[in-house]
Amino acid sequence: MIISQSRTVTRAVADAAEPVAVRLRLIGQMEASTPNGEGILPPGRKTRALLAIIALSAPRPVLRSRLAELLWSRRPEEQARASLRQEIHRLLEVLAPAGKEVLAINRDSLALRPGVVWVDVEEVLRATTTHPASLALLDGELLEELDGVDPAFDGWLQTERERLRDRARSVGETLLTEQGSPEALIVVAQQLLSIDRAHEGAWRALMRAHAERGERGMAIQSYDRCRAVLADLLDATPSAETQALLADIRTGRTERPMMPAPSLPAELRTEPRAALPRMGAKLGVLPLTLVGTDETEAHLALGLAEEITAAMQKVRWIFLVSSGSLAQFVQQGRDDAGLRRVFGLDFVLDGLVQRVGRRLRITLRLVDLRNGSQIVWARRFDRQFSDLLALQDEVAAEVTAQIDPEILAIECRRAAQRPASDSAACDLLLRALPGLSRLERGHFMQSGRWLRQAIALEPDFAAAYAWYAYWLSFLVSQGWAEDREAAVNDAAHHAERAVTLDPQDAKALTIAGHVRASLQRRFREGLALHERALALNPNLAMAWALSGLAQIHLGDWEGGERRLLRYKQLAPTDPHAFHYDTGFSHLALAKRDYEGAVIAARGVSELNPAFSGACEPYLAALGLLGQMQEATVVRRRLLAIDPDFTIQRYLRDSSYERAEDREHVAHGLRLAGVTEEAAAEETT
Repeated sequence: MIISQSRTVTRAVADAAEPVAVRLRLIGQMEASTPNGEGILPPGRKTRALLAIIALSAPRPVLRSRLAELLWSRRPEEQARASLRQEIHRLLEVLAPAGKEVLAINRDSLALRPGVVWVDVEEVLRATTTHPASLALLDGELLEELDGVDPAFDGWLQTERERLRDRARSVGETLLTEQGSPEALIVVAQQLLSIDRAHEGAWRALMRAHAERGERGMAIQSYDRCRAVLADLLDATPSAETQALLADIRTGRTERPMMPAPSLPAELRTEPRAALPRMGAKLGVLPLTLVGTDETEAHLALGLAEEITAAMQKVRWIFLVSSGSLAQFVQQGRDDAGLRRVFGLDFVLDGLVQRVGRRLRITLRLVDLRNGSQIVWARRFDRQFSDLLALQDEVAAEVTAQIDPEILAIECRRAAQRPASDSAACDLLLRALPGLSRLERGHFMQSGRWLRQAIALEPDFAAAYAWYAYWLSFLVSQGWAEDREAAVNDAAHHAERAVTLDPQDAKALTIAGHVRASLQRRFREGLALHERALALNPNLAMAWALSGLAQIHLGDWEGGERRLLRYKQLAPTDPHAFHYDTGFSHLALAKRDYEGAVIAARGVSELNPAFSGACEPYLAALGLLGQMQEATVVRRRLLAIDPDFTIQRYLRDSSYERAEDREHVAHGLRLAGVTEEAAAEETT
């Protein structure tokens, strides 16, 4: 994760220029909150729809008659007006914590008071070709959960969706025509495709840009994605123009010398990477070597290398060099020093592909070019050769999930070896991360200080905000926060800030989802953020694990188990497995499989005895089994970490949504000897 390749959301988008009382998000899942992070979203769909209509009509007032028509089109006029009065009353109650009068109400109309509410749609509509950064906010459907409120409302909503998309599409199309280099075209084309996935002009620009960079495989892959999207959304095939471009790419007729430097607008422009204190690593996936396989099946090796490259591109902080570019360089023999010199690579992934009958053996290894070409990771895959595309997807997913934390750990060790006196924000972040997995209290607290320093040094560093929110979640769960409520609010603020700064960062999104679900008990909002993270990077083990834990705490045991198993398949040795695997002990405990809960929790405690989160289900299961000797050991360990832990505090802070689940665990803790309130027992 670590650094966004494009920190494009400006401060003007992230925070309104003037203090506001309410922040209102209408794109994607609707959200409403006060500046301190308190959620004030109305619970009812009609009330939400009422607020949305008023917000999207601002600054113009909306007639009461119009509101009644849109929300109660099937009722007589008097009944509709009476229902509207009730909804206005509910809306005023919900908005009361904002501390200001949000609505201007009179006998005939309703409106938002000027300057009181920040609305994401307004920011998108203000985007221009010179200030396009707010287009990044358009990362979902407008009011995606409010379809079906009323037939009249559905018609109005469709018109609003088209208005928003048309405006954003127009800005994106103009930007596309202004770009002068492949690099600039790729950035803008991808942004336009996030607005309109079926935009063939953007797909052609992406194909042409990759071809001009010598990345023929990526260009052809862009065509394949275009074809799949058109078939899925429009039941159509690419146009003759797009197919002709594909033919030109395959014959090499589109390639030409590199064009001048990109003419990106200021918000999208980045400095050359060498000029930045680069946080992240540069990886090249070499074409795989065929062993004992007919050369006519070279597509096996090439397709797998390209699939891994495509999967790795979803990891925000790792920079990729395409297999096609590297293939031309290594045709005459591999030269690691040359790869590092010419491409600036830090790591290369290489490997062998061997087919024997219907079985395929793939051996991959990660090589650190900065450390004498040392092999730092290796994995062998033995698979039945049946569905080649499914096999490539499976291998690429597991490789991506495992290489991401492996490279991150290496970067952390390198940062720790550099002088601390002149550390940049990225180095401070890397220094901090090991403390989040060790949970040794002194080092952990130092990690928090480093993360705060990183934010102070670089206020737009989205990753620093995200990891600090994650650090705060551990501070709370370990019982180390002096003021729990303040720490929870702080975590929510930093998580939201990270997502605002970089809405395309999957790890920031899933950390925000974890804060919402685990600390704030806003499970459905948390799961929506996890889903958005997985849409951006379906191979992110953290998102699978934390969303699985959220589903278990919500009471969806089957859904939680599926997600935990997916995480375990992708990254069985993740550095944060001690945290993620706790989900299995919670799951077993919820299913009344107490022996299974003990086995799972015992394994987690062996991974990290300092993690108090594993002790709660472990201790409850032991109490319910009546295994008091082991329960005494675990209870003392828990109280050594968190001396103030009691039944009363557990019930107050538990992440379970259902009261019966909380009481079930509390009963086990009582049986295991945890005191009811106030004074915890002495530890030995």
